[in-house]
Amino acid sequence: MSTDTGLELGAKTLSSSVSDFAQVNETYYTEQFAKIQGTNGFAWSWNTAAAATGPFWAARRGIWGFFWTFIVLELFAFVQIGRGLWGELGADQVARYERLLANIAKREIQAQEAIAAGDQVAADVALKIANNLKKVADKASAMAEQAAGEATSVLLTGVALLLIVKLIEGFYANMAYEKHYLNWRANPTLQAGVSNAGAAYGVLLSIAIWPLTMFRFTVADPDKVLSGLTNGFIGGTIPITDFPVKKEIFASWARKGDAGFDWLANNFGDVFDGVTLSIRTILDGMETILIDTPWPVVMVVIVVMAFRLAGPRVAIFTGASLAYLAFMGLWKISMITVALIGAGATLCIVFGIPLGIWFGKSRRAYNFAEPVLDFMQTMPAFVYLIPIIAFFGTGKPPGVLATIIFAMPPVIRLTALGMRGVPETTKEAAIAFGCSKWQLLVNVEFPLAMPSIMTGINQTILMSLSMVVIASLIGAEGLGALILEALQYAAKGEGLLGGLAILFCAMVIDRIAQGMYRRKVGGS
Repeated sequence: MSTDTGLELGAKTLSSSVSDFAQVNETYYTEQFAKIQGTNGFAWSWNTAAAATGPFWAARRGIWGFFWTFIVLELFAFVQIGRGLWGELGADQVARYERLLANIAKREIQAQEAIAAGDQVAADVALKIANNLKKVADKASAMAEQAAGEATSVLLTGVALLLIVKLIEGFYANMAYEKHYLNWRANPTLQAGVSNAGAAYGVLLSIAIWPLTMFRFTVADPDKVLSGLTNGFIGGTIPITDFPVKKEIFASWARKGDAGFDWLANNFGDVFDGVTLSIRTILDGMETILIDTPWPVVMVVIVVMAFRLAGPRVAIFTGASLAYLAFMGLWKISMITVALIGAGATLCIVFGIPLGIWFGKSRRAYNFAEPVLDFMQTMPAFVYLIPIIAFFGTGKPPGVLATIIFAMPPVIRLTALGMRGVPETTKEAAIAFGCSKWQLLVNVEFPLAMPSIMTGINQTILMSLSMVVIASLIGAEGLGALILEALQYAAKGEGLLGGLAILFCAMVIDRIAQGMYRRKVGGS
């Protein structure tokens, strides 16, 4: 008796909740949601309104994922139907056929002129070309006729596709709406019931998307037609003389940009020279250690360091990688690359981790820095080279600076993410036991955020590696210059061997850093 009462109360609760949610056709949706929730697997639930109106039903109900999915699928079906009904199939081949006929007529005229001039050889050449063009024209004409005959099959394909889409809409609609209902239960701010504004918005979106797209894919020369309909404003070349934007504006702004770069270089040249000198000093020190020291000594030191910091497996891999570099004759340029990667990655870590800690603690600072980080990551790497060359010249230091700009955002973002991921309860407990802000940072927050920080360091090393070849374009030496040379002369083998050398250099650096952290965590 109590079980039946519980089931009855559950059904009443579901009915009341669905009524508050659906607001229209409550009984229907209560039955369908109960059917879906009581079925394991696919529930055969049909929604006629969704099948008939498709994405507009979804827009009215606020199911925008459903709306965008099926507005695209229906558009694809309508395009096929439009191509079958009024699309000029084979129009491109007809245009080609007409161009070939004009060329044939031109060659025949040339042959007649050559015969009149008594030049039989030139006449024979022109006639031979004309005959060859006639064969091509016949093929183009046949292809045009074949394409025109496919209109019925294209139309039937579009109709069949539209029917399939409508069936999917009808069978999937209630399941999508039931998921929306569950999300609404968890978050009551989501749309419930129907919205005429949403339906109007869906109609406006379809008007903005469907007509022009169908026009583009069903009319033979849409650009020419649009240009004629809009007097050249859409679909053709915008007439510069009639349009307010002129080419001179681009040139004017480009000159202002040049003047700005020159002003900065002239007024802050000492600052740029100081930055270049600092990076050059770091690079010279690293290259002195890595290159001037005999390579067997450097190899032994690095392998022993890998063994002590990361364990025997990393040490074996490090030894094999360094042996490859040495016996392939790539040791010197590889060490130059290691110095570039090491200097760039080290500076990224030195500056990136403190910034990440700051941004992780201050949401306002992170909101201010986030657009800058987005700019640094999304701007094409080659664009960085323009201001770097203007301010710092060419060579290895500018290459390191380009690497820093490109590779620093990951370590900043992931450090901030790790700092924000430290549980507040843990920090409150540490403060309750008397931790100062510095002790809290060093002994609690930083260790707990370390997995995320190490991931950021890994990504920074890999992104520093990706800049090696690009930096070689502005005079940074090393393996990047080898790859660049291989690209210029299509030296496939040389490029592959150089690419493996870059890979081994980066993997050695990353394995030692990651192994050191894992061993430290495991030992602690």
